[in-house]
Amino acid sequence: MSTAAVPSRRRAAARIFILAASTLIVLITCSAFFAGRFLVAEDDLGRSDAIFVLAGARVERWLEGADLYREGWAPRIVLSRGRVERAEHHLQAMGIRFPTDAELVRDALLQLKVPSTAVMILPDDQDNTAHEAQSLRKVVDQHGWTRVVVVTSKYHTRRTKFAFSRAFRGTPVRIIVRGSRYDRVNPARWWRSRQDIREVISELPKLLAYAFGLAA
Repeated sequence: MSTAAVPSRRRAAARIFILAASTLIVLITCSAFFAGRFLVAEDDLGRSDAIFVLAGARVERWLEGADLYREGWAPRIVLSRGRVERAEHHLQAMGIRFPTDAELVRDALLQLKVPSTAVMILPDDQDNTAHEAQSLRKVVDQHGWTRVVVVTSKYHTRRTKFAFSRAFRGTPVRIIVRGSRYDRVNPARWWRSRQDIREVISELPKLLAYAFGLAA
């Protein structure tokens, strides 16, 4: 092999590497533009047995649940208890009443004239979306429900579908996932808002974890 052929081959390999790297960068950049819209995956509404509001947002999720209830989509609202710190259990043991987020939401719903008989809080603590789906599955089985609207934030809808599809696999229960109308994100232009950027960057790796069968 001539010594002149070696640099030629190196240059060819370098060009191939640069082309491949450039193609990958273009693909990643193009995918990023559609990341916001990809994360939003909602279902059409239908008459249901319950509206289940996921924890994780201060107001926007349960306010959507209240609107859906008033619009007649379901006769009851079920609230996720969410994550409760160990220190909160310590307060309970001391006889100190410290309302959980779910209890605060229930009080707000009552002020919005939702009857107390139409509001239920799941009995178990839930650490993540998968746990919420599993906890709801127990309640659905106990009551014989066949359709539930699950309310969450818009960028959280696709991961919610993953979690609840897994939890209700093999059952006739239909899960309808809805993003809150009060969630003011812009999936089509998510890179223009600091809030959208934070949420998209936070949600994508969690969704990837679900794709590999992990819970988050």
